[in-house]
Amino acid sequence: MAVDELDTRILRLMIEQPRTSVREYARVLGIARGTLQARIDRLERNGVITGTGPVLSPAALGHPVLAFVHIEVTQGHLDDVGEALAEVPEIVEAFSITGGGDLLTRVVARDNGHLEDVIQRLINLPGVVRTRTEMALRERVPHRMLPLVESVGRRTRTVR
Repeated sequence: MAVDELDTRILRLMIEQPRTSVREYARVLGIARGTLQARIDRLERNGVITGTGPVLSPAALGHPVLAFVHIEVTQGHLDDVGEALAEVPEIVEAFSITGGGDLLTRVVARDNGHLEDVIQRLINLPGVVRTRTEMALRERVPHRMLPLVESVGRRTRTVR
């Protein structure tokens, strides 16, 4: 889906001021509320906007340890293991990947001992061959989308 300059401005506002009303966004952008709502609806329908909930801190929820666990799966069991991972609350993301392993999970834990318990749970899942864990030491670039949104918006302006 093409994201034009107005879409970029809308997304920037939504990222920078997520608790602002649609009416206020329309006022700031100088467009009709109906136009804004139609744009937001289209961005949601096309999967550009995928959520509106709060961003939570696992550390503030008592899980300051972050690790990335690569999981190698027995051939033909990827879907089964993926479904089992969804039952582990400490797994906050999981992706099928290429390269060393079949799945990459982002795991949070209360401490190193808890992380070991989570990894042992993963190792014991039917279809899991082995795991490899890498612990995060410090976040260097927090999750962000605004630079990408602005880059896409710039590209559509220069393509015209």
